[in-house]
Amino acid sequence: MKIGILALQGAVREHRCMLRRLDVDAVDVLNPGDLDGINGLILPGGESTTVGKLLVRYNLLEPIAELGRKGLPIFGTCTGLILLSKHIVNSEQRCLGLMDTYVERNAFGRQLASFEADMHIPVLGDQPFHTIFIRAPYIYRVENNVEILLSFQDKILFAEQDNFLAAAFHPELTEDTRVHEYFLSKIR
Repeated sequence: MKIGILALQGAVREHRCMLRRLDVDAVDVLNPGDLDGINGLILPGGESTTVGKLLVRYNLLEPIAELGRKGLPIFGTCTGLILLSKHIVNSEQRCLGLMDTYVERNAFGRQLASFEADMHIPVLGDQPFHTIFIRAPYIYRVENNVEILLSFQDKILFAEQDNFLAAAFHPELTEDTRVHEYFLSKIR
């Protein structure tokens, strides 16, 4: 199995290290040719406006969106959640528009409002997952067949729809591999 990691900005190294711990090959995606032969794609956290512009500049926006529409499993964390969404509040930024979700950027406030919390995510088992939120977005509305995997204070923080998985938090910054394992199970 080979997983691509969008390597334009953000927590690329951290996702790569997590995949290595799970004995999964990872390849950095910097241009459309890097998408060839991957079994899944991770869109890491970063700055969503910048990543959206870079997706256009490096001709990756439409190739990734097309692969997603054809069934490629895609997992987005933080910025990746924003990029996967069809609707971004008060923003004209470019996105992939693959998930039937409505997203608000920086929803918990500025950098100082970043936080960590142990949260129970039923699809990951009984043990709480340590979540890390950094200038995090959240999903405030879903449509169609989006399954909500985690909510907190009426904010949707983890969701899936078909071959897409989106988290407002950063599982790659923890030692816990369960979120990445859950994503890989969508591929296997």
